[in-house]
Amino acid sequence: MENSIKRPWSEKIYIGAVYVTLIVSGILCLFPFLNVLAKSFSSNWAIISGKVGLLPVAFTMENVMFVIRDRLFQNAFLISVFVTVVGSLGAVVFTAVSAYPLSKKHLPGIKFILLLYIFTMLFKGGLVPTYLLVKNLHLMDNLGSLILPALINVFNLLLMKNYYESLPESLEESAKLDGASNLRIVLSIIIPISAPVFATISLFYAVYFWSDWFHPMLYLNDPSLKPLQLYLRDIMLQASDENLLNQDIDALLNLSPEGIRNATIIVSTIPILLVYPMLQKYFTKGILIGSVKG
Repeated sequence: MENSIKRPWSEKIYIGAVYVTLIVSGILCLFPFLNVLAKSFSSNWAIISGKVGLLPVAFTMENVMFVIRDRLFQNAFLISVFVTVVGSLGAVVFTAVSAYPLSKKHLPGIKFILLLYIFTMLFKGGLVPTYLLVKNLHLMDNLGSLILPALINVFNLLLMKNYYESLPESLEESAKLDGASNLRIVLSIIIPISAPVFATISLFYAVYFWSDWFHPMLYLNDPSLKPLQLYLRDIMLQASDENLLNQDIDALLNLSPEGIRNATIIVSTIPILLVYPMLQKYFTKGILIGSVKG
């Protein structure tokens, strides 16, 4: 008896075509990033002459070091780190605090409250009302405008709620028989066994806060408060880097504005490139966590 099932030629051809398509698509998606990476580490003359393709020409670290030493870049980087860390921690806490009572179906009016959350996910207030709300709360030119409106994402809330519902009720019942209070049950039992969903939701929020550029563009006019993604956007839109970067003109003479832009992109993506491979499995689990009960 053969260990493997023989597949018909038509199915083998189909599977082969799928693999070829995926490989080619992946390579095509990788080409622009390799070109940006190559220009980041290429000399000025090579970039201007258009000789840079997928590999650096006349390798140099000047572009990257120029970006790293720039005070505006350093400030934007620290602001992005602050918003990501504080925003993610706050969002996870508020999401968990809201999701736990929503998972208790015996509470009076809980279905109506859940419906209100779902309604806000399907029908948002809109850009103009949100902008006016942030302005009336005096959050313009304030980092709170990037954190407070995003403290609860209803999709993440539902994932966490469904995860809580999948936990056996006997855990809480046995703890109550031993005299544990509701707060003790949450702190000593629910939170420790909820580490997978906490890790997943934290990663979702962290990627959102790190990548967000639209809301900073709306609410922040002070250059000293601009996060990294908005700083990167400004660089891409500027016609000349001398107008943007706070550096000596002598230092710019040997550098290409295009090389500086590409180096900024690479340096900006390094943190997420370092973190994402280690936590990629949580993205896969995150879609399934809480989606199946049992």
